Amino acid sequence: MRWDPSHRSSDLIDRRSQGGGGGGGLLFTLLMLVVRSRWGWAGVIVVLLGYGALQLVGGVAQRAADVDGRGQAGTDEQAAFVGFVLDHAQDSWARKLPGYRRAELVLFRSSTRTACGYGDAATGPFYCPADQRVYIDLSFYDELERRLGAGGDFAQAYVIAHEIGHHVQNLDGTSDQVHRAARSRQRGESGLSVRLELQADCYAGVWAHDAEQNGLLEVGDIGEALTAAAAIGDDRLQRMGSGTVSPETFTHGTSAQRVAWFRRGFERGDPRVCDSFSGAI
Repeated sequence: MRWDPSHRSSDLIDRRSQGGGGGGGLLFTLLMLVVRSRWGWAGVIVVLLGYGALQLVGGVAQRAADVDGRGQAGTDEQAAFVGFVLDHAQDSWARKLPGYRRAELVLFRSSTRTACGYGDAATGPFYCPADQRVYIDLSFYDELERRLGAGGDFAQAYVIAHEIGHHVQNLDGTSDQVHRAARSRQRGESGLSVRLELQADCYAGVWAHDAEQNGLLEVGDIGEALTAAAAIGDDRLQRMGSGTVSPETFTHGTSAQRVAWFRRGFERGDPRVCDSFSGAI
């Protein structure tokens, strides 16, 4: 993929130096010491009753750290690449969707605080609708290449574009409709959860179409994205993990489905072809 290594994204936040949990604990401890030193047992009451206070103070500390880290990620090439793809994908959606609100992307190591609870690297990249942020531990890309055989910069770009697809779904209300539906409708190989993920794959393909139109694609890039989509299909991951496939537990779709929906978006370049909620998938 052709990209600008000097690009820096103001929507990229680097928490990698903070370690697991994202900070806030030390500030809370010091605050409790000050309270107890002036008001005695009132400090204990806050400690006993104040889990919300912990979240509040920790949140303030985290937001301050995020301001410090905003736009600073990118001093290493991989982070700079993430920021470039993030901005290009969001610029693309801003042209397509009037009133588009930009998401932020947080780089972290091991675990981090989010508005959706603690995020763990073991879950892979994810989008939190509550704070409209994408979270990525960059070690995931190493796993994608070594364990799943899906290397290359455009495989990495596909992952980011997929998560931004979830942001689009959050903005237009699709995610909320799915999550409010009965659990029985969400589950299974043709359930709403799978359909939501396949639409995000299609949206990633729509962005890839724009990237091609802008002259960013090189020979082999789309092949890398298709390999990555196939690598993280439910059937393939289940077969690798347990040797058996259980369609009733699918959450993201099969390898063939993920490839097909990405290709659909890429070939047409129009988000209107990404209606995975109507008909067969």
